Amino acid sequence: MSEQNEFNVIIFGASGFTGRLVAEYMHKQYGQDKGVRWAMAGRSADKLAAVRDEMGLPADTPLVTADTDDEASLRAMVARTDVLLTTVGPYQLYGSGVVAACADLGVDYVDLTGEPLWMYDMIAAHEARAKETGARIVFSCGFDSVPFDLGVLYLQNAAKAAFGAAAPRVRGRVRAMNGEFSGGTVASFLGSLKRLEAEPEIFSRMVDPFSLANGFQGPEQPAGNKVCEDELLGSWLAPFIMAPINTKNIHRSNALMGHAYGEDFVYDEMMMAGPGDEGKAVAEMVAGMDMLAGDVPQPGEGPSKESREAGNYDVLFVGEMPDGRLIKAGVTGDMDPGYGSTSKMLAESAVCLALDCAETPGGILTSAPAMGDKLIARLVANAGLTFNLED
Repeated sequence: MSEQNEFNVIIFGASGFTGRLVAEYMHKQYGQDKGVRWAMAGRSADKLAAVRDEMGLPADTPLVTADTDDEASLRAMVARTDVLLTTVGPYQLYGSGVVAACADLGVDYVDLTGEPLWMYDMIAAHEARAKETGARIVFSCGFDSVPFDLGVLYLQNAAKAAFGAAAPRVRGRVRAMNGEFSGGTVASFLGSLKRLEAEPEIFSRMVDPFSLANGFQGPEQPAGNKVCEDELLGSWLAPFIMAPINTKNIHRSNALMGHAYGEDFVYDEMMMAGPGDEGKAVAEMVAGMDMLAGDVPQPGEGPSKESREAGNYDVLFVGEMPDGRLIKAGVTGDMDPGYGSTSKMLAESAVCLALDCAETPGGILTSAPAMGDKLIARLVANAGLTFNLED
């Protein structure tokens, strides 16, 4: 634990819906008397104090004010902490100044972004400076993309132990996902579409699974955008809405780790719908659904505690070796992916980066190369996730 800064973690956006969940979790898991120094931050001290009191947190919970429109206030906030955890999105609108301040001041950073166009811009603008200062900037520390990025890492470590080499082909298959999409995720997705309308020339970055892999271009990857049958698993598959961001992060992880999965690594993600005609019908129904239709929460809103606790997810990873041998791993979460589990993953990512990862070099990173097995251990111990090998 660093004694250099006043705090180990500052939660920026703590008066918003997801920020509140992170603060509640931090208090429960890492109260100020349990060795982690953390603070709530936002634009308004009065609102922060009101939210703190509504949640029943101690009156001496530290509060910090900063505004994304005020660079001086951002830098002043960032300078007080080891890790800046931000839930203030969409990040393409409100995140660039925070990343710039962290990269320049050598302060670590975690967020929930699933905005690959913005991530591409941040890598181009700030990766060199982050490497100079030692800042570890880690994007996508929620449901996108921690269970998937770390699930592949866990599977590949097991493959190396069992077979002496990584699996060149890995399938990510969502077996269950119960819970609402985050309003912030929806706003970010719509913001990305709006940017594509204004800048159609960057569309290739959105569809290229290697667009965040530092210029590396690997083999052709499965499109994953149509209903199909996975004969290996005996199930029909439907497209998975998070696959476009998760696959990019996983290929970036592979590149950042010196192609630990191989330069010929092939990965895709889809949702399992079941076997036979019934499975095909379910897959076609899922593929035809408008995930953004209906009662989608607005940014700053979200489901009830009961709804969050009723949610869950279950993802299967299957590694295939060149000789046909298989290795399987499952990753599960005990709350809804968009809010309950995400808030716990984000908090644990920040604490892990602050306390466990002194050897991780600076740069713009993903969860696997930044925290890897250390974060897996924290998620299993504290955050309701499981990582297990399967027959």
